[in-house]
Amino acid sequence: MSAIKDWDAYNAAAREQGKALNGLHPELVKGFLALNRGAATTQHLDAKTRQLIALAVAITTRCDGCIDAHVRKAKVAGASREEMAEALGVAIALNAGAAFTYALHVLDAAGGE
Repeated sequence: MSAIKDWDAYNAAAREQGKALNGLHPELVKGFLALNRGAATTQHLDAKTRQLIALAVAITTRCDGCIDAHVRKAKVAGASREEMAEALGVAIALNAGAAFTYALHVLDAAGGE
């Protein structure tokens, strides 16, 4: 199977740029990391479920950094490729549903006869 992206190289480059951003605006990075820690501190969802949700959100927001980080975390949490695929299927269906719903908004805005 051919790779679409070299995720290890992407991860290394993103980490370097993250260090640069931290040097330029440490309070921003500190706040972002605090938000991530807060979201990871749950009482009702296990780590694998959180990561599967994160992957579904990552593809709907088109965030490569999120995909990279949460695939790695999902693997550590024990998520299989099959479980990831099912979570991605939910996200794909919701994106299609959102497009369908907004198509109705367009027809509504266009007015009817």
